[in-house]
Amino acid sequence: MLTFAVAPAARPLVSNAEDFSRPAAEDWVTVGGDWGNTRYSTLTQITRNNVRLLGATWTSDVFDENGTSSVTPIVENGTMFVTAGRMVYALDARTGARLWSYKTVPDARAETMNSSLGRSREEGAAPGAIPNFRGVAVSAELIFVGLVDGHVIALNKKTGTLAWVRQTGIEEPKQQQQVSTAPIYVDGIVLTGLANGDANLRGRLTALEASTGKVLWQVFTIPGPGADGHETWPSFNNTWKFGGGGVWANAAVDRELGIAYFTTGNPVPAFAGDWRPGDNLFTCSVLAVDLRTGKLKWHYQLVHHDVFEADAGTPVVLSDLEIGRKRHKAVGILRSDGYLFQLDRRTGEPLLQVIERSVPQLSSQRTSPTQPHPVGGESILMDCEDWRKKKIPKGFVVGCMWTPPASPPPSKDAQNVLAPFPSVRVSQMAYSPQTRFFYAQGTSFLTWPRRSQDPYQLTFDTTVFNLKAYGEFAAIDGRTGKIAWKKRVYTGGKLPIYLRGALLATAGGLVFRSSGDGNVESYDAETGDLLWTFQTGAVDASGSPVSYEVDGEQYIAVPMGSAVWAFKLGGEIPAAAARQPPSTEGEFRGQWVQTNVIETTSMKHTQFASVNRYFIDEFAFNPTRARVAMSTAVLFVNNGNMDHEIVATDGSWGTGPLSPAQEVWLTFDSPGVRTYTCKQHPWTHGQLAVAKTEPAQGRSTRSSDGSWDNSRKLVTQVALGKQQFDNNCSACHERDLSGRGMAPSLIGDAFASRWRGAKVGQMFERIRTTMPLTEPGSLDRKAYLNIVAYLLQANDMAAGEIELEDSAEVLNNVSIADIKRHYQ
Repeated sequence: MLTFAVAPAARPLVSNAEDFSRPAAEDWVTVGGDWGNTRYSTLTQITRNNVRLLGATWTSDVFDENGTSSVTPIVENGTMFVTAGRMVYALDARTGARLWSYKTVPDARAETMNSSLGRSREEGAAPGAIPNFRGVAVSAELIFVGLVDGHVIALNKKTGTLAWVRQTGIEEPKQQQQVSTAPIYVDGIVLTGLANGDANLRGRLTALEASTGKVLWQVFTIPGPGADGHETWPSFNNTWKFGGGGVWANAAVDRELGIAYFTTGNPVPAFAGDWRPGDNLFTCSVLAVDLRTGKLKWHYQLVHHDVFEADAGTPVVLSDLEIGRKRHKAVGILRSDGYLFQLDRRTGEPLLQVIERSVPQLSSQRTSPTQPHPVGGESILMDCEDWRKKKIPKGFVVGCMWTPPASPPPSKDAQNVLAPFPSVRVSQMAYSPQTRFFYAQGTSFLTWPRRSQDPYQLTFDTTVFNLKAYGEFAAIDGRTGKIAWKKRVYTGGKLPIYLRGALLATAGGLVFRSSGDGNVESYDAETGDLLWTFQTGAVDASGSPVSYEVDGEQYIAVPMGSAVWAFKLGGEIPAAAARQPPSTEGEFRGQWVQTNVIETTSMKHTQFASVNRYFIDEFAFNPTRARVAMSTAVLFVNNGNMDHEIVATDGSWGTGPLSPAQEVWLTFDSPGVRTYTCKQHPWTHGQLAVAKTEPAQGRSTRSSDGSWDNSRKLVTQVALGKQQFDNNCSACHERDLSGRGMAPSLIGDAFASRWRGAKVGQMFERIRTTMPLTEPGSLDRKAYLNIVAYLLQANDMAAGEIELEDSAEVLNNVSIADIKRHYQ
């Protein structure tokens, strides 16, 4: 038995209005459109023949505190429910007018937060973290919201007042513990999942009583001693206690069979396969559980002994599959390498043939000899042969999707292997019963995965010089698993890990998606032809579109950045000006650091179980990009355990051979950017920018009484901001600002494009009200302002030489694009 704390409830009486088993029509009542997650609308007013006439008809007010949203809106009886930042909103689906709003986190300056429940001691009501990025669920009376600290809350649908709050994880504050799925409501039960960012806890499935929040049952995705599946974990350690298996995607439900279907994430430690030999059930799996008791009915593991970070991170889709003349109740799941699996909904047996295929082996990772492969199926991603035809960075070689990450020296594993990343997750598929196609998207790109000395440090580098990413948007024939059509789409201004927004298919023969360049797009569902685009002006948005009908008119609505946009035939709101997407071609990534000391070895940082973990990287310069003034002596130090020789890529200069702890001084007498590498390890790259004059070190600024305060300088503010960022933000966003998983990059063209037109106060409020993710607003205002200054400086948008001021003049009136001139 997998379950614990089981308390089966009597079957509640449910009205027909709460039957969400059919595809969406006038209303969009679950994030998947229905309990089968088809994301299909039966509305036909908007078709491939008239979609060119689609126009914006309303936009909502900008979300409070500059919050943004990518969730799937819920629309019922003319009311739309959506979350953004730390707010939950009810909007008029006809006009976008705000009906009510609820703030999940009080202002940390004004109220004392209870550390356990995250509630105001005065009110005893406000939970302690922001809504997750997945969406909400509704019943006849309530709206259910999952929070990133493990709580689920229920609000009154009509008023927005709090009905109940329930912790689904551990009551004590836990780093990265979060309700990671959209709640799903069915027959008086609310289903949710818990994940942990590869740290802290085993994943959990939870069923709550909708009326009270009472826990009906919970299931660990990693079985404990005595439970079926525990034998697939090692007996010589307790890795199962931190086993991972996070539940990242919302459930699907077959009400007739009484089964809920979930998918689970990768095992932990992610790249340390030697610490957990075995298949590591029930990670990277589809789980079918009894809706009433949580008892496991069957499982299907998509990846054995995962050492590839290959979460099953998209919701399953329920459909009817015809094979020959026989119709089967099917569960469709898109594995993260882009292959579609079709399983029998009752038994979990594959309906389309699957074989166990041999995969590359690495003894240091205790790799599984085989992985499941759909016979005749095709991936929506590029394979290793495609990548070998592309230009890759000098010094690297290309592996395949199942190439394991290397263990660090002194192992003999090859250290320079780039591998395709299993990126087909996060974005929800759509399924059309008209075409019988599944619509999916992902990103083809290479990463540099490596096993750290510390098994609990996850290291896959996406900042390798000159890597390129390719957005993939495809239709997969559900009857064969083959690609029906595929399109290349915009990926964003940085190397992305995922394409995020969910897809929408309609009976009008269309598929809708949002694009990171600000466009909302519609494609012919049969052919993949692009039929319509509308530019919203939202940079790096990833909204999830829905369709609904009010007063006889069909709408398409999608959150894009800081507002919801709604479209109908004849809509007259003009599109925003098209923007030129930033190019990543040939881009060298990483922040510039002002220093004249460059080391051959770098230390990377993350957190596991609320503890700092580190990776000593022998093959990365520290910093990757340095800035000095012309004629400054630069110290190159071999800080590693191997011999290194730093040489310019154009051959114009070099350090000569450097043994461990050896150093050399070099002086550069002309301005320009110099790229260099290591002669012995040519996959290691760095950059040195030499300026004509000394970079600004800061200047005195005025204090509140108008006098000059020589101790307050920009360089001090930025240094404090970096320290505060490292302590509070880097576990998700990385110390080099490159981002990780769901946490976006805070460096480069995409970040600059997103914020250049905003006010300083908008960035300040966005960070202050949403970060750190599990404890928003917990830092003081000065710390948040320091972090803003640091991010501006790292992106070459710093405030001249004077520190940022916490004043209405600066926060409310000064744009980031104009901030340098304002302070000069």
